[in-house]
This record gives sequence, C-alpha cells and structure tokens, in this order.
Amino acid sequence: MILIGYSGHAFVVYGILTAAGKKVTGYCDTEVKPYNPFALNYLGTEDSDAALAAFKQNGCFVAIGNNVIREKVHQKLLQKNCPPGNAIHPSAVIDPSAIIAAQGVMIAATAVVNPLASIGTGVICNTGAIIEHECVVGDFAHIGPGAVLCGNVKVGNYSFVGANAVVRQGITIGSNAMIGAGAVVVKDVPDNTTVTGVPAK
Repeated sequence: MILIGYSGHAFVVYGILTAAGKKVTGYCDTEVKPYNPFALNYLGTEDSDAALAAFKQNGCFVAIGNNVIREKVHQKLLQKNCPPGNAIHPSAVIDPSAIIAAQGVMIAATAVVNPLASIGTGVICNTGAIIEHECVVGDFAHIGPGAVLCGNVKVGNYSFVGANAVVRQGITIGSNAMIGAGAVVVKDVPDNTTVTGVPAK
C-alpha cells in the first residue's frame, strides 16, 4: 500500500494498515519528508509515473486530514483509474448492517459503527469515535477522536466533528460545518457554520 501524504494523520493510517496486515512500502507528497519514521520510499507526487505504477500494483490510500484536499486528491486518483482503498483497524467494531463506502474510508482503533449507520466515501472515523444507529456521515467528513454521534444523526459532506464532541440524537449537521472539540450539539447546525461550547452555539 502507498500513502498519499506523510505527516501526523498519515502516521495513524500507517498504523491502521499495518495492524490490518497490509504492507505499506512508500509515500507520495509534494517533497521528500525529512522525518521518515517508518523508512518508506518516496515516490514523488501522486502524479508521477512511479507513483501511478505503484498504486496500480500495490493500492493506495489518501492519508490527508484536510477534508477538501483529501477529496481533490481522491478525484484525481479516480481519473487515473487508481481508486483508493479503505483503512479499517481490526479493533474497530462495525455492525454487519452498517454501510461502509468502498473507497477512502478510515476507521481507526476502537471506533464503533453501529447498526444501519452509513459512512460515505473518504470519511475519517478517528480513534474511539462512536457512530450510533442509523447515523449518516456524508462524503469526506471527519469524525474526530472520541466524538459521539447519537442515533439518527446526519453529518453533511466535508464537515468536521471535533474531538470528544457529542451530537444529540436526531440532529442534522450541514455540509462544510465545524463542530468544536468538546462541544455538545443539541440543535441542528446549518451549512458552512462553526459551533463551539456546551451547549454548542
């Protein structure tokens, strides 16, 4: 497997893929990274001939935390016929009735995805996140470490739910919204809105 992006978020992805029994051999980025903790081979940018050949032979994963940039790289890979795979930690608990998109999903250690939840393309479910029954997480959203989505929550595309935030059951969070760390969300959040605090405002 080849990582696209090689910094803090990618280090977590490396651990997930390794725990899942997948060998990570290289990375792509805009430049060689001076800090290379896993001694991976640098293959240039994701557009390089060496990288594209490696993607087709070994598979790839977009290990970029920024939701918008992750989606742009993902779309570029689809145009090159190199769809990214998923990175799912073996300690994650995923109910058989949950729907997990086939491309670009990261589900980290001890995360829980409960019955009838739906996880979109390119979503990050970070360490210890809880996605309760019938939640819908839109494409390229990020559910932060320890965040809890209670039942029937909807999170729009590109939105970010910060670490240890709690979203009450039945809430709808729009697209490109940001929920601050530790927030308690008890009202719907419109598109392109940032909320913080307890209760979130």
